[in-house]
Amino acid sequence: MEGVKETEIQKAVELLKANKIRWVHSTFVDMRGILQDMVVSARDYVEGKAFRAGLGFDGSSIRGYKSIEESDMVLMPDPKTLAVLPWTNDDENQRSAIIIGDVHEAYGGNVSEVCPRGYVARNAVKAAESMGYTAFFAPEIEYFVFSSIDPTKLVWDLWVSPKGGEGDSWGAPRVVPQSPEITPGNLILRPKEGYLRPPPEDTTVEYRNEVSSILENYFGFKIEKHHHEVATSGQIEIDFTFGNLIETADKVMYFKFVAKNVAKKYGLIATFMPKPIYLDNASGMHTHISLWRGGKNEMYDERDEYAELSQVGRYFIGGLLEHARALTAICCPTVNSYKRLAPGFEAPIYITWSRRNRSALIRIPVYNKGPNFAHQKRVEYRGIDPSCNPYLAFACLLMAGLDGVKKKIDPGDPVDEDVYKMPPEKRRALGVRELPTTLKEALEEMKGDDVIRATLGSHIFDAFIEYKANEWNQYCLYITPWEFMKYLDY
Repeated sequence: MEGVKETEIQKAVELLKANKIRWVHSTFVDMRGILQDMVVSARDYVEGKAFRAGLGFDGSSIRGYKSIEESDMVLMPDPKTLAVLPWTNDDENQRSAIIIGDVHEAYGGNVSEVCPRGYVARNAVKAAESMGYTAFFAPEIEYFVFSSIDPTKLVWDLWVSPKGGEGDSWGAPRVVPQSPEITPGNLILRPKEGYLRPPPEDTTVEYRNEVSSILENYFGFKIEKHHHEVATSGQIEIDFTFGNLIETADKVMYFKFVAKNVAKKYGLIATFMPKPIYLDNASGMHTHISLWRGGKNEMYDERDEYAELSQVGRYFIGGLLEHARALTAICCPTVNSYKRLAPGFEAPIYITWSRRNRSALIRIPVYNKGPNFAHQKRVEYRGIDPSCNPYLAFACLLMAGLDGVKKKIDPGDPVDEDVYKMPPEKRRALGVRELPTTLKEALEEMKGDDVIRATLGSHIFDAFIEYKANEWNQYCLYITPWEFMKYLDY
């Protein structure tokens, strides 16, 4: 693997030995951003075979990878990503670690164009470096934890299935999936009033503490804060400090892995599905991005009176706005994503930028002012959710922004009022465009965007569109309970 040093391998080997690790979850991501896992004896790592020769697997069984006649592929684990799994420590036969790697072509080949991490993300990093920049990312990951999920008994409204569930204490129909808050003996959170609520209304504190502690103690995270989010039904957010593109994308994958495994311990189910609850807020993954050169944040300019934002920062925003509609296919890649991108739920719809304004697609945080806070200057892209592949999404956001820097794309004037409440006539006068409203519409935008195509490479670009177009077609053919309620008496 490119850039791997013997000292990094030796450090990983010592970690395995010190913790008496028996098994190593050897992982990579598919095109969708779903973790793929081979459990390998730690012996293969300690002896060096796994690090130097890699681990073979069938690429034709991985979404977006290879066809059956060229299926042999090799995972090259990255020793810098090795982490111990503390919940396996009690039994010496179960002691495990996890590692992430890049996918290479077989028979001594280089990194494969199918690999989101090793090909797409690394190429984007190199492109930024060629312009003299290092990009840093910090995602705010929101997700839900549920007490139970029964897809055969999804009860959203009494007029769909009045016998499907019990009533909540405030008189509304019970929502399945059932959240930790909605259980006998708990104080019930009212709809859309979950943000920053303390115990006992918030019943997820112990769970969040454990997830955050494991991420800090074993995975190298620095947790900034965690809290209950707006949605009533077990929606939470855990924030961690920024890092470079690949480091941060790795952390997103480990974040999900830990969140799901700790949830299992508590008898909960963690899901990063953007909008599982009807008529309540959905989960986003607002992503903060900054460009640095030689230890200096290139997005900061104390002479700028509006938001202390440099011209480079403005051009970067211009690129993001220019490519926003196409970016949405990568950043919001599921049918369900577009049920989040709707009015009334604090999700971005309109392609604008602003400081402070959370109705804008791109926000410039202005919590602090002055050169002492220059390191904090960044742009926050809000049109992204946790169902995305972070390697692809971060790479496309970076390259779209850098396209704005290269072409000096003017983002136009900021919009500092609530765009949700702005009359349509005024939005039209200001030239405010909208994000796509369906996955199909987003894919059509993506097809015509040369920057996104170049960033992903032809293989992933074509495979992604084919896979997601099929996903959309499946959805369109599915008959929902809502349709029976709406049309059965026609």
